[in-house]
Amino acid sequence: MSRLRVVTYNVHRCVGVDGKLSPGRIAEVIAETGADVVALQELDVRRARSGGVDQAEAIARELGMGNIHFHPALKVMEEEYGDAIITALPSTVIKAGALPGVERRPQIEPRGAIWTRIELDGAPVDVVNTHFGLRRWERRAQARCLLGSEWLGRADPTVPMVLAGDFNSFPRGTVCGMIRQHLRDAHQLGSPKRRRPRRTFPSNFPVFRIDHIFISRQISVVSADTHRSLLSRAASDHLPLVADLTIDR
Repeated sequence: MSRLRVVTYNVHRCVGVDGKLSPGRIAEVIAETGADVVALQELDVRRARSGGVDQAEAIARELGMGNIHFHPALKVMEEEYGDAIITALPSTVIKAGALPGVERRPQIEPRGAIWTRIELDGAPVDVVNTHFGLRRWERRAQARCLLGSEWLGRADPTVPMVLAGDFNSFPRGTVCGMIRQHLRDAHQLGSPKRRRPRRTFPSNFPVFRIDHIFISRQISVVSADTHRSLLSRAASDHLPLVADLTIDR
């Protein structure tokens, strides 16, 4: 049996609720969690507004995680904005690409996903990171695409699967219901008994649970909860969600 700690974290381009831009502070929050694999959303890479820093690389470097897999949902010249999976474990990219939007409405932020396969104790585990849109019809189209034949519909059912990200969706909503037809809600399973899963947004006074980790049936949940500290309440407008998992081989 293998243990794996997964974190999903919308870092808000490393700008905290106090207006401070700091990839280093984001890395400190992640270090507090002791994560093995981190799914990050809303990263700036070489963008002028963030000082031209590659935030994915900067965070990974601070954490000593040598494998950085970044997918730009948005790219303008050399400037990129998107999502990443970072880890110290051996890993490769299976697929990275866009999710459905509306081409004739360019003001709507593009969305994407990235799927990696990590090696844990000599065996594969698939980890997918995504960030869904703000509009209901947009999220439903993105969920159908991600669960369809071009993405998770072609996954090897013998390989354990973790799907993480900011879904902008409530647990009882249609989108999470679509995903739960295939995967289980780790946060729900891993929350302490007699307590509802804690909310993730906004970080200084959480009222919405919109960040999620879903798992396949080969995976069990030891615990799952938001990471709350003085640092995490300030570093981004989301709280990180941490899941301790065991994988039965």
